[in-house]
Amino acid sequence: MAEGIAWQNKDILFKILGQTYKEKSFASYGIDLAPIREFLPTELPKISANERSIDSLFLLEDSTYVIVDYESEYKRANKIKYLNYITRVLEKYHKENRNFNLRLVVIYTGDVQSAEPDFETGCLFLHTEQAFLSHIDGEGAFRAIREKLQSGIPLSDDDLMKLVILPLTISGPTGKQHMLERVVELAEQIPDEEQRIFTLSGVIVASDKFINRDYLEQLRRRINMTQLGRLYEKEKIEYGNQKAEATAKKVTKEMALKMLEEDVDIITIMKVTGFSEDELTELQKKTSITV
Repeated sequence: MAEGIAWQNKDILFKILGQTYKEKSFASYGIDLAPIREFLPTELPKISANERSIDSLFLLEDSTYVIVDYESEYKRANKIKYLNYITRVLEKYHKENRNFNLRLVVIYTGDVQSAEPDFETGCLFLHTEQAFLSHIDGEGAFRAIREKLQSGIPLSDDDLMKLVILPLTISGPTGKQHMLERVVELAEQIPDEEQRIFTLSGVIVASDKFINRDYLEQLRRRINMTQLGRLYEKEKIEYGNQKAEATAKKVTKEMALKMLEEDVDIITIMKVTGFSEDELTELQKKTSITV
């Protein structure tokens, strides 16, 4: 069982994918949705500490939000997980928007032939839109894309979207792993840098729950030798800087609160912390301290 990509690494891949998903669609998966406007971060408020992150979250050109989850088996209990996902997205993005629209898409790997789309109980009705990758000829699609590359024919957006999920069209962990390795090798031959980066990033995120841990480490080392690797390292440094900045800000805020509690002169606090008087006033509103 794959343990999945550590959150900070997955977050970095999401940032890399952010622009390259733009204007692509899910048509090649058999799902009728508007083109993608934005690939959104999935770090949302959690219902419980042991809950997994949403696999993918998209904002479409028609302003619809779409949760996408990948499953290798059908479980009725997963509907509860989806309800948790929906709650978290609503908490972050709804903001009293009367026109807010959210759709839930479950993409089943080649292991699943059919599944019940709906869940109903007294107070709610949940409908999932489903795509069954078992209906895609993974081997045939792989050969067609490989032939295009060998012939020097540019790949279309549909080709790239198919490449990203090709490992999931195969049933069984061994088959998925083998196809994943083949897709990665093929992706490295794509001459267009942006398409190559999109495919390598996308296939890792889409196959996150199914990647063998040892191969994930091998793949990480291989990626570090590519342009994606350089982007990955750049994003990792920026991510670390943001975390350090957030930590420093938290420490400074705690220092300001402590000084306010001890009735230190406001000018002194401003000099030490760098906060403006307005910021300190806003800070003290959240406490019982009077500046």
